[in-house]
Amino acid sequence: MINNKHRLIDEQTSPLQRIMWVYNPEDPQKRSFENNICAFHIGKGYFLSVAHNLRIPAGFYKSIDEATFKKELFPILDGSQTRFLDQHYFLDEYTQKRYLNNTDPAGLQTIANILKQKRFDTRWVTLAQKNICKPHLIFQFRDNAFYNDTAISHLFAPGKVLFDNDSRKHTYLVEVELVNAFYSADIALYRIVNTPHEIVDKIPSVDVDFRFLDEGAENFYCLQSSPSGPTGRLLNEARIEGMLDHFGIFNDETGGNYVFDGYRYLVKGYFRFGSSGAPYLYYDTERDKYVANAVQSEASGIQLSIKNDREGNFQYINAIASPLYIIKQELEKYL
Repeated sequence: MINNKHRLIDEQTSPLQRIMWVYNPEDPQKRSFENNICAFHIGKGYFLSVAHNLRIPAGFYKSIDEATFKKELFPILDGSQTRFLDQHYFLDEYTQKRYLNNTDPAGLQTIANILKQKRFDTRWVTLAQKNICKPHLIFQFRDNAFYNDTAISHLFAPGKVLFDNDSRKHTYLVEVELVNAFYSADIALYRIVNTPHEIVDKIPSVDVDFRFLDEGAENFYCLQSSPSGPTGRLLNEARIEGMLDHFGIFNDETGGNYVFDGYRYLVKGYFRFGSSGAPYLYYDTERDKYVANAVQSEASGIQLSIKNDREGNFQYINAIASPLYIIKQELEKYL
């Protein structure tokens, strides 16, 4: 079992990756990363994550193509708003894009207020649909090769490879698109696009398990980002303490609120904020392998108390996970 655990956290064999929304992915000078979320490969280029981050508004955009600006935003702005945006975004005649050139917090807040007032949709799902920015998988390695394969590494476009100074790792960007968002279950399905199959075939995956487990199930783990940051991985024991028929409202001022609904696990165990979308894995003794059974969805409302004061106390001791059981019929269509 210990060898299987090592494979889950090792960068060369782990199915756990991250998805981030990338502005100008092939332009190193103007590229930027937003909306970090965990995701895991279930085979054939399909990745599972959460859905709730899709409908969170970015507030403002880092860049936008001139055609979209002129067609969708310019007509609804008044004169002062147009002048303000012109001051904060410069137009590159070559790329025909407008780029943010001011990061002053007050200016950014004013931009966000203008876009919100005009009901310009900055939710991440919409920014991707309009090609303002696109979701990408972020693969990182200590050695300068994609899964130690130099031949595969050469299949990447130069703009999709970079060295991340913060993590000191070689980074590869792989584009994905949203296939389906099961919002009530808080699960999203992505697939790799515009990528040679040789690259897709190289990515480790984990099998899916649709069993609905009982409380106290043994050999249950969470595979998530390292406590020190998203570049590492952590596999920790978790325990199903209960189950619930969940109901919760997710606020979406642009597209309309929606409901989290259906069966969930109440899980006890460490989970890192920013690890939404991480898989809960069950060790299948018959097959001698770990299988993905649920997705980390949200923090539970059960909290620790400090000096009998819960206000502003975010020391959650439980998490809510979405078992893959609740999307079994839909997910089987893609497997």
